[in-house]
Amino acid sequence: MLENIYYLKTELDTQGIFFCFSGPISQTLLMEIGETLRNKMHQEKTSPSTILKVFAMFVEQAQNIIHYSAEIVPEAKAGKGELRNGILVVGYENGHYYVVCGNMIENTDVSFLREQLIQLTNMSKDELKVYYKEQRRKAPHEKSKGAGLGFIELARRSVTPLKFDFRKIDEKFAFFSFRTEI
Repeated sequence: MLENIYYLKTELDTQGIFFCFSGPISQTLLMEIGETLRNKMHQEKTSPSTILKVFAMFVEQAQNIIHYSAEIVPEAKAGKGELRNGILVVGYENGHYYVVCGNMIENTDVSFLREQLIQLTNMSKDELKVYYKEQRRKAPHEKSKGAGLGFIELARRSVTPLKFDFRKIDEKFAFFSFRTEI
């Protein structure tokens, strides 16, 4: 294990990754990590508007893990609220920051999520703006805690089309990966 840490670090550096977290995510951890990211980017003389955009995308993707990851930490079920597992990555490549998240979801949710994301990737920025306003007026979908506004907002902010992947793990679960660029 110890000898592999160097190779992991080298791989992260090669891909421009300057932050990577895998494990249970809470609101408290989210805010602490967000502050660390802001400080790092501020020290690198990143513009305040870019810092804000990266932070907003990071928070939105972390919220998706907190609310929707199917991988619940067993010890947390009996405690003060659930903790859910996921992975969050922030990096810089080809002149853009990127935020990637991943978490387990139930296979029964893959079709709905895939259709929603394909629809968003095929919309122009103007269409996304109109669609966002329409969705705000609707009641939340049964599978969503906010009428699906998070993905729409991420699609609006991303400078490239959303990238996503579903990897079947077993008969019950799939691993959902999602990337935005700023």
